[in-house]
Amino acid sequence: MTGLGRIERYVMGRTLTSVAGALAVIGAVILLVQFVDLSRSVGVRTDVTVGQLFSLTLLRAPSLLLVLLPFVFLFGGIAAFVALNRKSELVAMRAAGVSAWRFVLPSAGAAFLIGVITVTLLNPLASVLNARFELSRAQMMENYLTDAPKEVWLRQGDDRTQMVIHARSRAVEEGVVKLKGVSLFVYQKNARGEVEFKRRLEAAEATLLPGFWKLTDVREATAGESSVHSESLSIRSSLDSESALERFASPEAIAFWRLPAAIRQTEQAGFSAAGYRLRFQQLLATPILFAAMSMLAAAFSLRLARLGGLAGLAGAGVALGFVIFFFNAFAGALADAGILPLFAAAWAPPVVALLSGLALLCYTEDG
Repeated sequence: MTGLGRIERYVMGRTLTSVAGALAVIGAVILLVQFVDLSRSVGVRTDVTVGQLFSLTLLRAPSLLLVLLPFVFLFGGIAAFVALNRKSELVAMRAAGVSAWRFVLPSAGAAFLIGVITVTLLNPLASVLNARFELSRAQMMENYLTDAPKEVWLRQGDDRTQMVIHARSRAVEEGVVKLKGVSLFVYQKNARGEVEFKRRLEAAEATLLPGFWKLTDVREATAGESSVHSESLSIRSSLDSESALERFASPEAIAFWRLPAAIRQTEQAGFSAAGYRLRFQQLLATPILFAAMSMLAAAFSLRLARLGGLAGLAGAGVALGFVIFFFNAFAGALADAGILPLFAAAWAPPVVALLSGLALLCYTEDG
C-alpha cells in the first residue's frame, strides 16, 4: 500500500468495497437458498429446531460461497468501475494523464492476494465446516427416512501388500469410522512383482483405530485351507479416520493442504488420483482466476458513459464471466474423462480469462 499513489489507493479501496458488497449479497442469497433446502430435507423431522437448521446452514454456506467467489470479484469490480465512470471520476483521472493500468493492476493484484488467502486459509476452514455439516446432518437424520445402506469400498496398501475392503454400511461416531458387514481381501506381491491373493476375512464389524483395523466376530480363510473363527482380530492399516473419510468424499470436499497426502495414499492403494490432482491444480490456479475476473470487470466498464452502451458492455462482461465459469466446469469434465490433460484443464480457463482481460484493456486503453 505504501508504494501506491493516492489515486491507486482510492480506486482499489472503491473496488474492494464493491467486492465486499457483492460478497454480502451473494452470501445472503446462498444462506437463504440453503436454509430453504435444508428446511425441505432435514426439517421434515419434528424435533429439529429453526436454530439447528440455521446452524447447519452456516456450516454449509462457506464451501458454497467459495465456488462463487469469482463472480464476487466480477460483479464487485463492474459495480465499482461503472460507478466511477458514471460520476466522471475515471474521465477526470484519464484527462489528467493517468493511465488505466495504474488503477486496474493494483485491484487485480489485490484480487490475486485474496485468492492466495482463499486457497491457503479459507479453503481448509470451509472443508472443516463442511465435514461438520455432513456429520451433523447425518446425526439428525439417523434412522429417519433414510435410504437403504449404501455399500462401501475402500482400498489401502503399500509396495508389498494391497487390501480391498468391502462393507454393507458405514457409520462415524465421534470421528471414528465403523464398518458393518465387512469383507477384507488381502493380496501380496511375489518375487516377480505379481499380485497374488493371500487370504479373505469376514467380520461383523470393523473399527478404524490409529494404525490398525479392529475386527470383531471374524472368520478368516486362506487359499486351500479351512476357515478359522476369532472373536477379534487386528489388521495393520495405513489409513486414519480423516483419510478414510476422504475416500467417501469428493475431491472438492478435501482441504488444500490435505490434497497431496490424499493423492499419495490413493495412488499407493492402487487407485487413480486424477480427481484429486485436478482439484489441486484448480486451487493453485484460483488466484489467477480472481485476478482475471477483476481485470475483465475493468475492461468492460472503462467505456466513457457519455458515449453510451456502458450498460450493454457491463452485461457482456457478466455473460463472459458465466462463459468462463462453465468453460472451467467443462474442462474439468473432459479431464475426468481422460480427454484433456489435467494441467491444461485446470490452468486453461484462468489463463484464457486473464489474457482476454489484458487484450480488452490494451484495446480500450491503447487502441
